[in-house]
This record gives sequence, structure tokens and C-alpha cells, in this order.
Amino acid sequence: MGEEATSRTLGSDSVILKTGLTPGQHSPLTIPATVMTSLRQPRLAQLGPPLCQKRYFRLLPGHNNCNPLTKESIRQKEMESKRLRLLQEEDRRKKIARMGFNASSMLRKSQLGFLNVTNYCHLAHELRLSCMERKKVQIRSMDPSALASDRFNLILADTNSDRLFTVNDVKVGGSKYGIINLQSLKTPTLKVFMHENLYFTNRKVNSVCWASLNHLDSHILLCLMGLAETPGCATLLPASLFVNSHPGIDRPGMLCSFRIPGAWSCAWSLNIQANNCFSTGLSRRVLLTNVVTGHRQSFGTNSDVLAQQFALMAPLLFNGCRSGEIFAIDLRCGNQGKGWKATRLFHDSAVTSVRILQDEQYLMASDMAGKIKLWDLRTTKCVRQYEGHVNEYAYLPLHVHEEEGILVAVGQDCYTRIWSLHDARLLRTIPSPYPASKADIPSVAFSSRLGGSRGAPGLLMAVGQDLYCYSYS
Repeated sequence: MGEEATSRTLGSDSVILKTGLTPGQHSPLTIPATVMTSLRQPRLAQLGPPLCQKRYFRLLPGHNNCNPLTKESIRQKEMESKRLRLLQEEDRRKKIARMGFNASSMLRKSQLGFLNVTNYCHLAHELRLSCMERKKVQIRSMDPSALASDRFNLILADTNSDRLFTVNDVKVGGSKYGIINLQSLKTPTLKVFMHENLYFTNRKVNSVCWASLNHLDSHILLCLMGLAETPGCATLLPASLFVNSHPGIDRPGMLCSFRIPGAWSCAWSLNIQANNCFSTGLSRRVLLTNVVTGHRQSFGTNSDVLAQQFALMAPLLFNGCRSGEIFAIDLRCGNQGKGWKATRLFHDSAVTSVRILQDEQYLMASDMAGKIKLWDLRTTKCVRQYEGHVNEYAYLPLHVHEEEGILVAVGQDCYTRIWSLHDARLLRTIPSPYPASKADIPSVAFSSRLGGSRGAPGLLMAVGQDLYCYSYS
């Protein structure tokens, strides 16, 4: 039978393989097509899956490649090297604000009449600010072992800057409160004493402010988040609870606690129109409470209220919302009708801090996009913007000091930045003494008189277990 007949007989599922013999001696050998397909494939394909297939392996602890390079790790290393470099530069030399900016040239310009008294004072503050040096503060306490384990969460100076309220995270869980007496904060030995009490809480502290009920800064107002079946509350603590000057004498207990669910912010009123009152910013609501009478007023909003401050002269309460809106509540109108909204401003992101300037014609606000803006309340327009602040989602407060003419803010990158309040110039960037992390964002307090009326200007920075003072040299 010939080759053509053979191929017709076998059909399309088989092929003919010749043996290479001379005519008359060859005998065709048939092999199925499926076998030929497997023979044509590379040898490696029979030993495993194709080489182009991706394989994933779990990296266990102790593996020699357990710390692979990622964009986040590379960025973290770059930020850490930059922080260490800036710390070394600060230790080696004094900061100079700009070329030719020194005390002798300023004094000469003032004598020649080129600088008026106001500008001369502002430039003198800027020069001293550029020469601040970092020094560690020694903290003494009745329980020294707790100082080595408790970590600073936030610090808040009172009006006269002679006391510092602290919230510390306890190692076993929860928080602990204390008051640091700053009257002993003097150079060259910076030593302070922390007064503590046994008031603990395992709930998150959302907001803190000083309250003047009996006298100036007689109490501390705290907003605590709810936990499980325990609702949130606003608590007034007498500052005398923390003073240990008379051991053995019973101290007054907690003044009062108001059941307020989901409070994001709080503010105490020094305005005569809302005497003995405090405000709490809730989810889509502002709650005004009179401590003495217990009377409450509720104002509905369209978003969560994250920041608040009362005006001192005008009967207004300013609020910053998650939606980016800033509005003022007229305290004379009550909560009936729609006439209580006096002023409305708008940011592009959630507002985290609002600060009213002393003349109450301007308002400073910051948001979660890192924008810091100065608003003219008469024209409701932004007149100045302060560049360089870093924030993406954190609640970061602003510190405005008109006497020194500066604005202070800590960014989410753990850098403390100081701007000139009058021309928005970035005067100084202070790196954190600790490696940058979300858990170690510094908390700061600046004052023209640290420790009281006879104190010197300076910046206090709390981070980790340590407290640092950046004082004027």
C-alpha cells in the first residue's frame, strides 16, 4: 500500500514517520498527533509549570530576605537620614534666619530710623527664634518608674504658662493625667515636677481645654470617646486634684461628668454671653452646656464638628467641620430658626483647628490637606496662606502667638514648623528628637513667658517619654 493510501487510511489524527530506508525497504510508522504535540514541547515544560508563571513565597521570620526593599521603606530611610542630618546641623551651629540678619545691623537701622518700633520688635523676636537651642528637661515625680514607661500623648499649657496639663499613655493600657509645674523651669538646669493622681481611663481622649469655673484655669475639660456599652462623656476635673502640697488631706472629687456621645472637640467660654458654659462638637451637632444650671442648647450641622473656639468680645462660637466648612454661631439667637449662623468660610478638606486672633477680625484655620489659611472675617476672604505644613488625616492643632508674631504647627511628618505671622515666611523647621512615626508625633507648647510672668520665651516639645525645651539663647 502506498503512502497516500496509508495517510487516507489513518486519518487526520495520526502522522507518518519515515525510517529513512531505501525504497522498497521502508515501512511507515504511525504516531498519534497528541503524542507528537507533547514531544514538540520543551523539556523543561515536563518538569514543572511554565517559567513565565509567577510564584509567590511567604517570608517567615528569620528568613534571610525578611526585609525586602519597598517604596515605603526607602522613603522612611530617606526621611530618617534627613532628620539625623538636621539634628547634627543644629548641634554644630546656630541657626541664622537670613544673610545679614543680626542684632547689630538691626540696632543700627533702628537708630537711623529705617525701622519703627513694631518692626524692630518683630525682627528681634525672629532673630531670637532662629537661635533657639534644644535642651532636655529633667522630670521628677513621686513615681519615677512610671516616667520611664509612660509616653506623652499631648501637652497643653494654661493661660499664664506656669502649668502644663499632660495626657500620658500607660504601658499596661489606658491613659493617665498629670500637671507639670513650670515655675522651676529655669536655665541652666531645667527641672520640673509632675503632679499625678489616680484617675485613669481606658478611653481615647479626643479633646482637652482649660476651663475657668471658679477662677482662671481652675479646671480641665476633657472629651472622652465611648467604649463598648460605656457612652462618651465630657468631664470637668479640678486642677487641685493634681496638687500634692498637702498630703493626707482629702481632695475634692471630680466636679461633674456629662454624658455626651461621640464628642470630637470642646471649648470653654470666657464670653459674658455664655458664662460658665462649654461647647462640644458632635456628629452633625453642636451642644452648648451650662455647667451651673445644666441647661443645654443643640445646633444642627451638616457635618462632624472637629474644632471649636469662643470669641472673647463678640458673642460668637466658631466651628470647623469635617466637610471643610467653618461657621460661627451667634449665641444671642438661640437654636430656633436659621439666624444663628453668622459667618461661613470654606476649606477644601476637613478643618482640624481654628484660632481667633486678638482683634477678632481675623481667624486662622488648618485642614487635613496641610493648608493653613488666615481669613478676614469682615470680607470672608483668605488674605494669607502659610506653606510647608504636612497633614493627610491627623488631628493637628495650631499655636498662634501674636506677642511674638509667630505661628507654630507640628506636621504629620513629625517636623515642627514656625512661620512669621505677618508675612507667612517659614522661619524655622525643627526635626523631632525621635525617629518619625505615627505614634511619635510631637506635642508642643510655645509661650512668651514659660514658667510664669518672669519666665523666658521658648518652646516645649513632648515626644515619647521625654520633654525638651527650646529656649532663647
